Order: sequence, then structure tokens, then C-alpha cells
Amino acid sequence: MKLKFIAVLFFISTSITIAQTKQILIENVRLIDHKTAALTEPMNVLVSGQIIQKISSSAIAVNGLDIVKINGNGKTLMPGLIDAHVHMVFGSLTMAQMMAPNTSEEALINSVGISAQQMLMRGFTSVRDAGGPIFPLKLAIDKGKIAGPRIWPSGATISQTAGHGDFRTPDERSRRFFGKPSRAEQLGATFIADGRDEILTAVRENLRFGASQIKLMAGGGTSSAYDPIDVTQYTLDEMKAAVEAAEDWGTYVMVHAYTPRAVQRAVEAGVKSIEHGQMLDEETLKLLAEKNVWLSLQNLMDNHDNMDEQRKEKRKPVLDGQDKVWPLAKRLGVKLAWGTDFLFEPELNKDQNSYIVRLQKWFSNAEILKMITQDNGELLQLSGLRSPYPGKIGVIEENAYADLLLVDGNPLKDLSLITNPEKNFLLIMKNGHVYKNTIKIKK
Repeated sequence: MKLKFIAVLFFISTSITIAQTKQILIENVRLIDHKTAALTEPMNVLVSGQIIQKISSSAIAVNGLDIVKINGNGKTLMPGLIDAHVHMVFGSLTMAQMMAPNTSEEALINSVGISAQQMLMRGFTSVRDAGGPIFPLKLAIDKGKIAGPRIWPSGATISQTAGHGDFRTPDERSRRFFGKPSRAEQLGATFIADGRDEILTAVRENLRFGASQIKLMAGGGTSSAYDPIDVTQYTLDEMKAAVEAAEDWGTYVMVHAYTPRAVQRAVEAGVKSIEHGQMLDEETLKLLAEKNVWLSLQNLMDNHDNMDEQRKEKRKPVLDGQDKVWPLAKRLGVKLAWGTDFLFEPELNKDQNSYIVRLQKWFSNAEILKMITQDNGELLQLSGLRSPYPGKIGVIEENAYADLLLVDGNPLKDLSLITNPEKNFLLIMKNGHVYKNTIKIKK
């Protein structure tokens, strides 16, 4: 469809605007040292353009008039938060809104644009979009028309018939037999692709539009109507086709899967990132560790009262598996990433930061902060040359992207600080641009 983005206004609490000054010197801040799990001594950080140019415990000499100085007053400067599994479009809309035939494009995009701005103001400067019609939103953000996080886009999910990405309504029949694509396919939400040839075409179509990685549905899901949670989706040959097409473009395949059988098949096919996996056993987790495959997990909330009964039943083994898989994967040395995966429940978005704190059940504050910044950043850059932002993210290092948060307090000691970004995030910077600053500046 032809998406027409409307401008979204967003609040900036200083005179610094998107037309950013060339250099910003942030003085007297403490950084998180992951080697010691402690804050550093007071440091000074010079941002030049999009990157961190210099970090020093000594005064940084700057010359010229086009410089802004911000006194951090000993607060904590940390990398922007990263969510490794979001659906920027699906997470901003209900299923009824997404599929309603009379919903206007303008209303849909307005909702998604506002949601993207709110996500940035919660401190999320980068996300990996795990499927959906994302390319127009990403373009609008990159051009500065809408405020939002950096987006690593997957494009339309790729699903077999009766798979987790088969969103057809009961009256929509198979495109292969009846010749008409479903509305979800027309919206760019999914490709229903069966057989090696169709999968190759679907992967290449997403890459043509700018996908940084490919999202394949390899097992049953809780939010889809046709597939039980236990089913394995796509044959080994079909999955290998997707992996080969992605690798030819220098990137990788991520798969939706919960069960050992689905995940083991995906690993055999060469998949690099497993999304979900709450039902995995020790044997499969050992395989992930051995093969250096990422496990991109979520910590889901219990079912709520207004959830469909069928979905509640399908979610039960996933929810039951969380307490086992997180600590076991950690003990076995699996490469772990974290994401929220809010889907068709836009009321959850405001709780995005709170889901981070729920990881304290299995991890220390230092481990959590590393996971939601440095580790998630490493996963996102697995896209290699297909990454839309080739610089280093998730760290405060010289020559890394200037995606920064100034926190009023020490999150190593009190992780709950990040659950109230409106109060505790004094500065929000993405790509060297200041989107929020409540500290007096000097020029």
C-alpha cells in the first residue's frame, strides 16, 4: 500500500533541536564498567556529529563557538536501551485495527508514529523489528520526519500456509489456488510462502526493500489462529533456502520457535537467532551454546482477563517454561538477548521499561544492563553489511554512535530507576541529537 506519513510533534525540553550543534561536551559523568560491575570515576565525553569522539577523565579541550556543554553533576551516563524483538506496527495496533477494512492509512500511521516517539522518550534508541510493514516508518524516522529509535527491519514475516504468519480471515482462501493475496500480505505484514522457490522470492523481496535480517516462522504461535503451539513449521530444505538467500546478502535468519524440535531443525539449517524458545530443554540449549546461536528471549506477563481463551491455553506452556529456560540458558553459556515482543496489545507499550526489571529474578543488575545495551547491540549488528547503521551501538566508547542516556542515580544499585524515564532520564540522545535535556546548558 502507499503509506502517507503525517508529521508527529514531539517534546524537546531545551533549546537544542534536531538541527543539532556539531559538538556536545558532557562533563562530570560516571560510566558503567561491565568488567568491574561498578561506575567509573568522573569522566568527560565529547560528542561530535553522530559519534562519541573522545572520553577522558581529564578535561577535554574544545575550540570554536559551535559547542554545547552539559554538566552531568556526577550522574550516570549509559548507552541507550535496546529492545531486540519489537513489532513497531503490530505492537501499536490491535488485531481489529490492523485488519479492519475501513481503517484509514492515515490513522494507522499516526498511531505507529506516536508510538515510535514514545518509545524513544522511554530511552530506547535502537530496536530490531521482528516482522511487519516497517519500511515507511523507518524511512520517516531516518529522515527526521518522525522521532523514534533506530530500526533494524525484517520486513514482512515469512510463513508457511497455516503457519504463525498466516493471518488470513476465514473468508480468505489460498493465493496459490485462488490467485488473490490476503489482506495481510497486501499490507506488507507477511508473506505466505511454501516450497523452496516461494521462500527464495519472499526473502529476496524483503532484502530488496532493505531488510537487515530475515524473520521466518519455524513453529506454532500463541497469537495465530491455525497452528497449535507444538507444531514444527517449514521443512529443513525450505529453511535452508531462506538461510542461503540471506547469507548471499551477508546477513542472517531469525526464527520464531518454542519447541526443541523446531529449534534443532533451525540450527541445522544455519539460523543464527532463535526468537522465544521458552519451551526448550537442556539438550537444545547446549546445542545453541555449542553452535554460538543467539537465544532472543522474552519475559512475558501472565494472561489477563480479557485475553481470548484459546490464546490463554496456547500461552500456558510458554509461560510455564520461563522460570526454567532463563537460568538454564545462562548456566549453559547461551548467548542471550532480551526483547518485549508486544503484539496487538498497544496498552502494554507503556510498560516496556518495567519488563526489564522483571529480569532480576534471574540476573544481577549489572548483567541486565549489559544485556539490554551491549549484548543486544551485538546481536543487532549481526546484520553485517546489511545493517542500516554500521557503527557500534550499545556501548560508550570512542567512535561508537552517540546514543546516550543520563540517569539521575546509579542503576547498578537501583535498576528501578529505568522504569520511570520521564523522571530519571535527564538526557536522551540518539545519533548525537538531543531529544530531551532537563539540565542547564552552556555554550
